[in-house]
Amino acid sequence: MNNPGSSGVNLARRPALRYLSGDTVEAVVVEAKRILAEVGIRLEHEGAIDILTGAGAQVGSDGRVRIPADIVDGALATATSEVRLYDRDGESPLLIGGDEVHFDPGSAAIKVHDYELGRMREPTSEDCVLFARLTDALPALSLQSTCVVPVDVPIEKADRRRLALALKHGRKPIITGTFKKHSFEIMRSMLECVRGGKQALRERPLAVFDCCPTSPLTWSELTCSALIGCAESGIPAELIAVPMTGATAPVTLLGSVTQHTAENLSGLAIHQLVAAGAPIVYGACGMAFDMLHGSTPPGAIESMMINSACAQVGKHLALPTHGYLGLSDSKTLDYQAGLESGLGALHAALAGVNVVSGPGMLEFVSCQSLEKLVLDHEGCAMALRAVRGVERHDEVFALDTIEEGLKEGSFLTVEHTLRWYREELHYPGSTIERQAESSWLAAGGKSAAEQAHEEVQRILSETTVPPLEAVVERELDRLLQ
Repeated sequence: MNNPGSSGVNLARRPALRYLSGDTVEAVVVEAKRILAEVGIRLEHEGAIDILTGAGAQVGSDGRVRIPADIVDGALATATSEVRLYDRDGESPLLIGGDEVHFDPGSAAIKVHDYELGRMREPTSEDCVLFARLTDALPALSLQSTCVVPVDVPIEKADRRRLALALKHGRKPIITGTFKKHSFEIMRSMLECVRGGKQALRERPLAVFDCCPTSPLTWSELTCSALIGCAESGIPAELIAVPMTGATAPVTLLGSVTQHTAENLSGLAIHQLVAAGAPIVYGACGMAFDMLHGSTPPGAIESMMINSACAQVGKHLALPTHGYLGLSDSKTLDYQAGLESGLGALHAALAGVNVVSGPGMLEFVSCQSLEKLVLDHEGCAMALRAVRGVERHDEVFALDTIEEGLKEGSFLTVEHTLRWYREELHYPGSTIERQAESSWLAAGGKSAAEQAHEEVQRILSETTVPPLEAVVERELDRLLQ
């Protein structure tokens, strides 16, 4: 359960990635407020319309709700800059804010890549269990997620089923969401059951609910219901606008970032009007639409740039941030999968994105892989090492050490090496190959995918998650029905 996170980083030395200048970020926010005031949003939830109009918003003849800047400014003034999550036992507080970086598996995949079959297939409840158990054992992943949608239960029950299995088989805080309006109340009851009541859940949140507007500038009844329910319950909500360049948003990266800002700010306004100060996260899943293939690749470098820039806007607004990064559009565990996932994880860490969803994912956020999750875990750990930066220790940089090394004929046994090598250098697991070719061949000459499959099997065979109390598990099962 130890999490390397990014805590303890000396921010004066922290390397950072910024795509926008400070003036540009401010201009984006100003333009987004103008969009909300002059263009407005489409709302499919009557209660949300009443909330906004009660605060001074206007409904135009076109049915769009215009939100004046003072409502947005009021929401920004009451929203908190940090969110704290707690594990299943109510312990190990996890700070979402500042430049803290926390990775979780990408969520809601409708396929899994089955290593034994060598292809994708539909997920089952057993896959939910395996992903929860594996995530629990990978220290560079701070959170788990309801990362696959099981097909062996009726679709009306799939949301609550995957949450129940995450609660039973994992201890880390959960990123989740709902695809059915009626599921939210049941899922909230599940979280209250595990935490020990409504107030206990409010004080020590266990999960974050994704609440996604529909680009361009639309909120459905489903997502509005979840957004309002989160605010009322004190469960952290995560705004995730999904602009696609040239398809559902302007084709320029800056135009997409600006529309994203307007969409997220509209959700923030609704949320804070329901409950000022309720916890909320400023998320993003912007995509560079591929005009050649008609696809939406989050693994594109422009998608990474958009989501990093969106996080920069969120930080400017003093809100906790989220982004879909560290994932791939590949269909298998190949070079493309590693290239896109590694670049995304490093982007997220250097941009200081607080919650990073994506490890394990393939094919346009639609597929999860146990083996890729293990491989991506290594990329996440390397990215977290990178943001520690080049540290200065309380001693002369090198003079005395070089003199001692020259005297000894090697630096391998000098005191300085023995003192610092474990802290300075990150040592990856068995899936990252650093042996000489002869040693690698002697060990079987296995590929990264083969090594990852063996590591998955080892972890699942050697690790266990303590069960919930029997009375809590019985209540979860009752709520499932």
